[in-house]
Amino acid sequence: MGSALLKGKVAVVSGASKGLGREMAISLAAEGAAVALVSRNGDLLKTVADEIQVKGGRAEALSADVSDEGSVAGVAQAVREKLGVCEILVNNAGINNRKPIDEFTLAEWEQIVGINLTGPFLMSRAFVPGMKEKKFGRIINMTSIMSHVSIANRAGYSATKAGLLGMTKALALELAPHNITVNGISPGPFATEMNKPLLEDPEKDSQFLMRIPLGRWGQPADIGALAVYLCSEAASFVTGTDIVIDGGWTAQ
Repeated sequence: MGSALLKGKVAVVSGASKGLGREMAISLAAEGAAVALVSRNGDLLKTVADEIQVKGGRAEALSADVSDEGSVAGVAQAVREKLGVCEILVNNAGINNRKPIDEFTLAEWEQIVGINLTGPFLMSRAFVPGMKEKKFGRIINMTSIMSHVSIANRAGYSATKAGLLGMTKALALELAPHNITVNGISPGPFATEMNKPLLEDPEKDSQFLMRIPLGRWGQPADIGALAVYLCSEAASFVTGTDIVIDGGWTAQ
């Protein structure tokens, strides 16, 4: 199982049933972390857990809604009982909504804020006490290039991701005295389920590729090593920052 950089650590990854969350969970497990997989999709989660266990890793699948306070409390209790005190938290669960502002319903706005922004707040609040106990913690918030730049019809997504970046910086300052680092990862265009509407539209796909200097979509495998680095001792002096992984998109 790799070089075991994270042996003995307990990690919680939200949105772990597919895409970047799945990839990061598998990468953390490969480095020795026991991983709690959190998502609303229990069936897909079990598949990821099985994949980790087959390779000799330790994983627990916990079906939950990160935007619901009671659901998050249940996750926190289950993690402590099944795996121990969480030292690594990856707030990855997120949704997108591509539509003009005047077509956005309040329910849609509240849903995207709930999952993308309230979710990381609730999860961080639930697991920070254990990190303080351990005097060690790593929090990764999956921000987005939409924390820094935007495109049309992304008001909800950009607002929540910019808010998450602000929360990342504030938490980094607040938790630094406890040896807890907090960082963002800002993925650019990745070939994941969330971007299926773009990937499957030849015109939109080619438009996106023209804007990526490296000329390709990011692959989920590109993200795993970065997450492992931020969670390891090698990144012990890295906090309050945001690492952009976007093929050069925001450099333009």
